[in-house]
Amino acid sequence: MTHPNADLLRRGYEAFAAGDIQTVLSVFADDIAWHVSGESKISGEFHGHQEVVGFFSRLMELTDGRFRLEVHDILANDANAAVLVTAFAERDNRALEMREVHTWRMADGKATEFRIFAEDSAITDRFFS
Repeated sequence: MTHPNADLLRRGYEAFAAGDIQTVLSVFADDIAWHVSGESKISGEFHGHQEVVGFFSRLMELTDGRFRLEVHDILANDANAAVLVTAFAERDNRALEMREVHTWRMADGKATEFRIFAEDSAITDRFFS
């Protein structure tokens, strides 16, 4: 049996893969805090559904819709979760394949905060700059 927060996040990642942003947003608290470190065109602090959707739009725009995540594992408890993924993207005849850890804060059955940790943030920064 998996933790309910693991099931919630799995549903969100599956919806993202299917392009179902409404279901993705249903996993997030209205005031979600979204943190993407680095020095690239996708780096920044995003707050709330509208800004996170803006982030998703920018990500897809930069990759001509050729961004996807492969989920390897989801670890969760009542307050925190970690999702182990490989991110794949294509841009300007270049490809990116990067292992990442996504960390989540959880409260009241919703994701309230997201942070991304890439295997090599310098490569990610160059790819998205």
